[in-house]
Amino acid sequence: MLVAVLGGGAWWWTQAGAGDKVEYRTAAIVRGHLQATVAASGAVSPVAQVSVGTQVSGQIREVLVDFNSEVKAGQLIAQIDPETFEYRVRSAQADVDAARAAVLTAQANVAAVQTQVSRAQVDLNEAQRDLERKQSLVEKQFITQSEADKARALVNTSTEALKAVQAQVGVAQAQVKTAQANVAQREAALAQARVDLARTRITSPVNGIVIKRTIERGQTVASSLQSPELFVIAQNLSDMQVEAAIDESDVGRLQPGQKASFNVDAFPGQTFEGEIRQVRKAATNVANVVTYVAIVRFANVQGKLLPGMTANVRVVTEQRENVLKVPNAALRLRIEGVEPVAPALAASAPGARAQGPRPEGGAARGANRSRVYVMGSDGKPLAYAVRVGVSDGSSTELILPPDSPAATALREGVEVLVGTKPQGGATAPRSNGPRPPF
Repeated sequence: MLVAVLGGGAWWWTQAGAGDKVEYRTAAIVRGHLQATVAASGAVSPVAQVSVGTQVSGQIREVLVDFNSEVKAGQLIAQIDPETFEYRVRSAQADVDAARAAVLTAQANVAAVQTQVSRAQVDLNEAQRDLERKQSLVEKQFITQSEADKARALVNTSTEALKAVQAQVGVAQAQVKTAQANVAQREAALAQARVDLARTRITSPVNGIVIKRTIERGQTVASSLQSPELFVIAQNLSDMQVEAAIDESDVGRLQPGQKASFNVDAFPGQTFEGEIRQVRKAATNVANVVTYVAIVRFANVQGKLLPGMTANVRVVTEQRENVLKVPNAALRLRIEGVEPVAPALAASAPGARAQGPRPEGGAARGANRSRVYVMGSDGKPLAYAVRVGVSDGSSTELILPPDSPAATALREGVEVLVGTKPQGGATAPRSNGPRPPF
């Protein structure tokens, strides 16, 4: 009985020990081409498009263009009923005519007052001559002094009368200027009425194609604080752009002039080429997600792409040719208790710094130092400290100084550990610490 118990215990112990053995999944280091990219999405839109509105209110009498109509600058595309504005022009013209007649009346009044000035001047001159005659007669004692005093009083009266008439001339001239200013005011009102009448003719401001129409014949449009939108005209559908929303973590990697490619759902399997023309500095915050707009310009030569299409954009930010690369899973793997064989490359190989943007994917994206594991000759994993470069999201560039131990051990074709798998079971998650107790 004791022998059976001991035999069963030994069998259980060997099975438990076998279950704790870990089988590692591996992948080979390869040499090839790497591209670091930024992915985003945005809407296709014309480079230049104009919203055509109206500055006057009224009923639409005619709509002369439709969707996809080609228009020229200055071409009549719609008209608002002008009858009300025509009557305003006539009323303003009548006001101008009345104001001009008032000017003529004021000028005639000036002429009449100037005539009175001349008459008053003649009366004053006559009174002065009469005074001189009577003064001489008084000296000869032909008349009394009272007669001379009366003549002097008449001179004074005539002088004051002349001053009063001259003041009336100033008043009449001021009335002329007032009438002339009224004419200018009425003419300005007439010009405004004519401008409003001209605005009933809706014309195209640019050469282009009508991509949107929001009015129908007989519809009433009201222009208040904001001009209503009647048409949207794309100036050129052969030169278009994509307004891509770039995450704030990727915007630092974009520069004007970088090549970009994108595809749209309308043409699956087709890739369109463009170029980054602008990275706008204004941020957009939606649900605490900050994005920036990058403008991707492209030539829509065949006219396939239409405004409003959703484009999935891919921007190549960095390229590497003929470099060693490992799967990103190898960089994410951590095995407890296994320390790197070689010291950090920052100390052993100064200057071996990764150039270019940070790589994408997993742990490799957050820093340019990492470690990879290979299986040693004794069947135990060995760790090597490495420096990483660009990544395409699945593979990452290895930067190894020629004289480092990692450069000797990590060559093209060497198998690196990428994950663990218990014997007889499914693939286990990557090892980031000690295994839980059985």
